[in-house]
Amino acid sequence: MSVKQVKAISIIGLMSELNKVVKFCGDSQMFHPDDEMDFYSDTQNFVPLHNKNSYSEYIGQLENSAELLGFKLDYRKPKDLNAGESAVVKYVSYFVSKTKGLAERKLDLQQKIDSCKRDIEKVGHFVGSNINFTEVLQCEFITPNFGRMPTESYDKLAQYAENPYVLFFPYTSDSTHYWGAYFAPPEQKEEVDRIFSSLYFEKFDIPKSAGTPEQYKEFLEKQLDGYEQELEEVQYKIDDFLDDEKEKCCAYYSKLQELDSYNEIKRYVYKYNKNFVLVGWIPADKAEDFTKQLDNIKSVEYSVTDGKDLLKLSPPVIMKNPPFVRLYEFFVKMYGMPSYNEIDPTLFVAVTYTIFFGIMFGDVGQGLVLAIVGFLMWKFKKMDIGKILVPCGISGMIFGFLYGSVFGFEHALDGIHSAIFGTNGKLFEVMEADSINLIIYGSVVIGFITIAASMIVNIFSSLKRKDLENALFSANGVAGFLFYVSLVVGLVCQMFLGIPVMNPVYIILLIAIPLVAIFLKEPLGSLIEKKKHNEPFKWGEYCMQSFFEVFEVCLSYVTNTMSFLRVGAYILVHAGMMLVVFTLAEMVGGVIGYTLILIIGNGIVMALEALLVAIQVLRLDYYEVFSRFYIGEGKSGEWSKINSPFSRKSKKIIFWRIISCWNIF
Repeated sequence: MSVKQVKAISIIGLMSELNKVVKFCGDSQMFHPDDEMDFYSDTQNFVPLHNKNSYSEYIGQLENSAELLGFKLDYRKPKDLNAGESAVVKYVSYFVSKTKGLAERKLDLQQKIDSCKRDIEKVGHFVGSNINFTEVLQCEFITPNFGRMPTESYDKLAQYAENPYVLFFPYTSDSTHYWGAYFAPPEQKEEVDRIFSSLYFEKFDIPKSAGTPEQYKEFLEKQLDGYEQELEEVQYKIDDFLDDEKEKCCAYYSKLQELDSYNEIKRYVYKYNKNFVLVGWIPADKAEDFTKQLDNIKSVEYSVTDGKDLLKLSPPVIMKNPPFVRLYEFFVKMYGMPSYNEIDPTLFVAVTYTIFFGIMFGDVGQGLVLAIVGFLMWKFKKMDIGKILVPCGISGMIFGFLYGSVFGFEHALDGIHSAIFGTNGKLFEVMEADSINLIIYGSVVIGFITIAASMIVNIFSSLKRKDLENALFSANGVAGFLFYVSLVVGLVCQMFLGIPVMNPVYIILLIAIPLVAIFLKEPLGSLIEKKKHNEPFKWGEYCMQSFFEVFEVCLSYVTNTMSFLRVGAYILVHAGMMLVVFTLAEMVGGVIGYTLILIIGNGIVMALEALLVAIQVLRLDYYEVFSRFYIGEGKSGEWSKINSPFSRKSKKIIFWRIISCWNIF
């Protein structure tokens, strides 16, 4: 739960050495540029270079062309490619122009093939109808329209019985539509078309030379074969071209990425007389190696400062976590990067998310399927969420084993439970009345422990930021922790365990005094931090405002704790949904029908629960946990050449706003 230490480095040198310094910083993959204006007090004579960067445009052209041809460009460290800027630009122009015709022809053929397949499917509904499209379409005194109409609309035709021109002649039908035609004289065409349009009639455009449905279908099939054969030829040309150019294209693409990163660094360079000034950040553990190599460039001077001494400049952050915890950085980054002097919450998220997900998704079979699906999502689609689903699926298997549930079969593990735990049957029957009470109480206990742990983290995080007011007197500081824990423990001991701990001394010391400290947070904080204004401007106004704030805090303790009831609720929801699946399977009966309903039902339950549980657990972490100790206003410090903050503008994903839509659950 920490971030890597960084140091600020200020580099000054002659303009003649600028390109060497920029290339070194870019190749080092450990330099994060920043704005000099924040580091120097006197910037009057600093002049920006106004360096134009056109490489991003060329990179985009190359990526788009490659995507149209169906392959993804990879960054590879250029080895023997000594191409200059003009050579790189010339190659991009060649590649784009060469692939444009092939890509456009491929796209055009794919669209024609799709259109042919749709028309073949449509005309198939008229095969065997003993009609000739050509003869009907050449009629002079009627206007025919072939197509389909929804079943509900066909039933509404009776409402137009008084209009002799509103007639629909169905030829075939399927589960959702009637396929047929309607006819109208030219003078009534607009009115009849309007009525059928209101009935959601979808017209099927048929050429006058179509002939019979059988003939038109045969024509379309031959046309489809021709398009598919031509597409194969185009694809062969594309594959042949890529065999010759793929490696070279990736090399030039990589070179473009390097040139782009160099130019992005130059955007941060300022000119000072005949010198340049460049400021940035480097990891503290790499600072010595970086400066040693920088010493090899003549006329360059530099100064290095610890990041902890420049907190007001928001040093960039690299999160430092073990492999398992690192998977969950995905969720933390969606909320916001931790500040440099803030605790990284990824470990907290990894533990709570995995455990909560397993509790709510407890099923051995479904957990195994989820883990496999997550692995495939990561293996073939490189989706970050796939890596997270693997441990979550395993957690679901563990808790599913404790529940005794395998694909909804609640007694599949009774024998194993009896052998291991010495029970008569399964260890834990979810749907029994006693178990439901245990689930509810257990959910509240989980909420209490999680919230209390969040408060402890907030205390340490606030002390790390040297925010004594928040650490000692806030609702999530020492005062809030004492009040919340003492109140819950006292009520449990008094009401459920019969231990009379709620005596006057206990109430005054552990409940009343912490509550007063929360009420007087601002003046106490100002006093302990030795601020000049340690009293509110207007005591009456302050007391009124603090009263409502404390009331809201007390209410939030209750609502936040009760929010964890959703953990237990999803245990019951899972059992209830699988009970419905088994009931439907028994109603269908038969080995095939029973098995089919179970497979489909398990698939639906897995998909629905995986989505809802993933969102609800994330909501608990974001709202009930992060809101107590996490700020998340840091800036990323991913300092590789290609994924650096200066080579691509990072976007903060405000996913938690989407999660808020699920509060109703």
